[in-house]
This record gives sequence, structure tokens and C-alpha cells, in this order.
Amino acid sequence: NLMSVQLINPKNKQPLKLIGTDFVDVSGNKFPLVRGVLRISHQDNYTDNFGMQWNKFDKTQLDREELGHNLSNKRFFAETKWDTQDLAGKNVLEVGAGAGRFSKVMLESTLANLYSIDYSDAVTANFKNNSSIAGDRLNLFQASIYEMPFPDNSFDKVFCLGVLQHTPNFEASVSALISKAKPGGEIVVDFYPINGWWTKFNAKYMLRPVFKRFDHHRLMQMVETNIDWLMKVESLLHKLRLGVLTRFLPIVDIQGTLPKYLSKAEQREWAILDTFDMFSPEYDSPQSINNVASMFERNGADVTFAGFEYFEGFSAAVVRGIKRA
Repeated sequence: NLMSVQLINPKNKQPLKLIGTDFVDVSGNKFPLVRGVLRISHQDNYTDNFGMQWNKFDKTQLDREELGHNLSNKRFFAETKWDTQDLAGKNVLEVGAGAGRFSKVMLESTLANLYSIDYSDAVTANFKNNSSIAGDRLNLFQASIYEMPFPDNSFDKVFCLGVLQHTPNFEASVSALISKAKPGGEIVVDFYPINGWWTKFNAKYMLRPVFKRFDHHRLMQMVETNIDWLMKVESLLHKLRLGVLTRFLPIVDIQGTLPKYLSKAEQREWAILDTFDMFSPEYDSPQSINNVASMFERNGADVTFAGFEYFEGFSAAVVRGIKRA
């Protein structure tokens, strides 16, 4: 694969060259190609829960056109407002790809060259899902948002969806994204919004301090064991017009966050995935939209949009910006 973006060792900035199955810098530091993915970061880290969840649920959130599933596509284009024709031949960076739901949208809907990273072993699921679609337009890396294997000013577009709230330092993460865009390049992010003091007044934030310390396999087992009665109680509360009380149930907000077209079995699968995703991450830091817009401005990008974007009855907190020259 001839990459049009030079790869570097993020620690010493030396260029990387493929020798055998390793990428090597002039000092002799090696990064292995494992299961189709260049591994820059240690394979065990604070994102182990995501590696586990995306390899287990590798197909759950992927759009399946034959079933009329296109939520990822609708969300991606509602949030980025990108033009599919305009992306042909452009170098695009995706940070925090998970199992590749948005990688798939990019590769199927555009002719962009996609450079996609995730800090967890979810990259293995992404490779499995998407390597056959794109030929050599998909370049996958296991790497940290703070140590990406690319020089600054490398990309025409950068996007990071569903990720920033799970990084150790939100503003440092925004800064890292902006640094990799070319001057005049566009950066798009979404994140969990703070809507007021009540944002953290719910089962998720009350129970997270306990549950995030659980062994991930034990936590997954707990979620799977309890999901059926929790879904019944959630449904009953909505029927009784007591939906406001569902915030105190240790389950994802099914009415508010899951696609309406799912079958019962699919709904259960999404509920397990999203409930595990509520409690397992090491970090979970919702932000106000104004705060994230200020981070863009402080770190060298002019904000072009800061607010909510709407798609399929859902909303997302989005900030878009253009990197200053």
C-alpha cells in the first residue's frame, strides 16, 4: 500500500519504513503489523474495554443497507456536512474508529484515502469489517490520540465521533486533532453534552465509580444477565408515562438513543453494547458546547459551527472548525 501521508515514530518524529512485517525508524525502533494493522501503541491500555466490546459486537452498529439500516451514514453526513464528491482523493484522518461504523460510511460513500486510528484492539474488528471494501484506501493504526504516527499538518479533513469524552484530557485531545489537519483543513467532533446539573444526576454517573473498576468480562456478564428485566422495566415506565424515572435505571436510554427500526433481538444486542459502554470506560467527561468551541479557538481553529445536529429523531452535540494558517 503506497500511503500518501508519511508515517513517523510519534516519540522521536523519525520517518517509518516497512521492512518485512515491521515499520522501522532509523534508530531501529520497530512497530509490528499485526492482523493487518500497524500497532504504534501498547496493545493493553485504558481502552481495553473498547477492544473487548468492539470485537464482541463488531457488526452491531454497522449500516446494513439490505435491512434499511443507515443510521451511521445519516449521522456522519448530518454532523460533517461533507460533500462526497469533494472528498475524492483527499487524505482524511479518523480518530477513535471502534469497529469501523464510520470508516465503512467513508469508504463506501466517498473515494477518500482514510487513515483511521483507535487506541484499542477494536482496530482488529475494523480491519475485518472494512479491509475488503476499500482496497488500499484504508490505512489502519492502533495508536493513541496523543501519539499519532503522522507529522502535523498532514490531513485535508479530520473527524472524531463518539470518542472525545472517553479520553484522559479533553482539550489536549482537541489540540491533537487540530495539529494533524493542514492549514485550511476541517476538523469535526461530536461529544456527550452537559445539559445542566441534572446531566450527571442519573444511574450512569452514580454507578460508574463502582462499575468501571470491575473486570470487563464480569461487567459484561452482569449486563447480559440483567438486560431482559431492565428492558421490561424501562418499557413499563414509559407506558405509565413515568419515563423521567428511567434515568435511575442502570441501562441505556432505549427510547432516546436506539434506532427505531431494530428488531427485538437487535434492540437487545444494542442495549447490552450501549449499557456496557456506559459503565466500562475509564474516562467519561461530558462538555458544554461553548466550552468545546473555546478549545477549538484556543488551539488554532476557527469555529464554523457549534451546536446540535439532528438526524433520524436523534441529536448530537457537534463542533466544526477550520485550522488557521
